[in-house]
Amino acid sequence: METGARAQELFSLAGETALITGASSGFGARFARTLAANGARVALVARRRERLEELAAEIEAAGGHAVAIAADVTDEAALTGAFEAAEAAFGTVTILVANAGTAISGRVTELTQAQWRAPMALNLDAPLMAAQIAARRMIAAGRKGSIIMTASITAEMTERGMAAYTTSKAALAHLAKAMALELGPRGVRVNALAPGYVATELNSDYLNGPAGEAVAKRLPMRRLGRAEDLDGALLLLAAPRAGAWITGTLLVADGG
Repeated sequence: METGARAQELFSLAGETALITGASSGFGARFARTLAANGARVALVARRRERLEELAAEIEAAGGHAVAIAADVTDEAALTGAFEAAEAAFGTVTILVANAGTAISGRVTELTQAQWRAPMALNLDAPLMAAQIAARRMIAAGRKGSIIMTASITAEMTERGMAAYTTSKAALAHLAKAMALELGPRGVRVNALAPGYVATELNSDYLNGPAGEAVAKRLPMRRLGRAEDLDGALLLLAAPRAGAWITGTLLVADGG
């Protein structure tokens, strides 16, 4: 009699190497801890070396494997170097979480070109470069893998004063679909994860105040999200067995 899959096996990341950008704080740090806790060797990439080293030490102390790699992910040479360092430490990167991002507010009629380009560079251009590098290396090594873009619920809706940010996230979600179409035959899955309202360093002042309380009241679950609320969605997209037939999707986790 055939038995069903066991969760521990279904979501296992044993033998996988994950590279997480923006790993020094917020979602990135949480994603790194979660992937490491489920068996992946993790390469932590961001500009703040001290924070990365602290996180790597924490993961190692918990029995995981981590390496801290300081790099500016908007610099293609630095990003390539980060992949080389990760590969030297743990082997081919088979899970990429392109998570580094930024938010800039400003009304459309008042946005400067610099303000427009800043979120595009970090939220869209950098994930494209990281995904290109990751995919080329997976294919060259004959490895299957998963690329996960951290998008946002604003990929499907927008807010006043956030045109640059929301446009970058919508484009990122569409990029994931386009890459999935091209990379699927090579065994590389590409998806986007769209968190709802979760307090991070980027938005804590807004969400931890009266505005955040008002947002929570509008949500069906009547609360804001927590970083750990994304663990299951992340593992579903990352795990080679659990997410084996999931590609080109925007997975929303937003409390309804």
